[in-house]
Amino acid sequence: MFAACSRIVVIFNKRTSATLLIFGFLFIVWYRHHERPLFRVFSLLLALISFGSFDANQYTNVHVRNRKPTNRNIKSEGIVADQINTPDPMNIELTFINRGNDMNNSDIVLFQKNVATDFDEIAVAWKVIKNCGRGWSHKFNYPMGFSVGAQDSYGNVSNLQQGEFGQRWNMVKNSSGDTLELAQTSASSVNQVELSNNLQMGAINAQIYKDGKLLLTKTGIAPSQKAVFAFEPTIWIGVVSQVTEGQLLDSAILKDINTEISLLGIKKADIIMTGGGVGPTATPFEFHLEPTA
Repeated sequence: MFAACSRIVVIFNKRTSATLLIFGFLFIVWYRHHERPLFRVFSLLLALISFGSFDANQYTNVHVRNRKPTNRNIKSEGIVADQINTPDPMNIELTFINRGNDMNNSDIVLFQKNVATDFDEIAVAWKVIKNCGRGWSHKFNYPMGFSVGAQDSYGNVSNLQQGEFGQRWNMVKNSSGDTLELAQTSASSVNQVELSNNLQMGAINAQIYKDGKLLLTKTGIAPSQKAVFAFEPTIWIGVVSQVTEGQLLDSAILKDINTEISLLGIKKADIIMTGGGVGPTATPFEFHLEPTA
């Protein structure tokens, strides 16, 4: 009889563990409503076998696989954070909103300045927003981290290296060719990052990247010379025409861009553009920041 009961449970076990649990309770009900001893013993055995076959781990695993991932189980379940769109705490989330009256489909350029020098260097168009019509918006991130890169006189470009303020990087030549390596010594200031040309010959270009895009550059660094970079959580923004990301911005473009926006202490915000238009009612373009978090 026990073998027959086990065979019944095996059939039930082809379903989920939850089904076994339900049948276990049904057998208990059967046990309570039958007066004949044989049926009572039979139903009790079925109930015990059902409860004994119930796999709590299997039941739990089914629900773990079906539930939506959260931050707490990302690591334990091997789920990539990007798959659940977890915001990076090192990013500032920004949204450009066009509330202006521009009729020329102008581009919006964002860039930073190297504050480590006493003179104005040529800036780089880090972010360019195109074709964003009136009432439309454009979301993007401003990462707090940055990367360091370099280019030698042969046109070779290094891999991007994760940078930190206070570091000094050296361009050197080893058995494989030119390479960019982290120096054992620190930069002159904890608020700066340096890149030295330690090659015997040939000038290099030093580069800083944010979000994989060129942010700052210093060209023509001769041997035994270095580039020094420092930048604050501040962006410059303005209206331009026919500018592409990574393009050097000359003085003719920069003279018309005078809006500086500080991102210090900001986690999420809107950058709202107003102004523009044609004819006597036209007004200058203006940009202002509205924190949203």
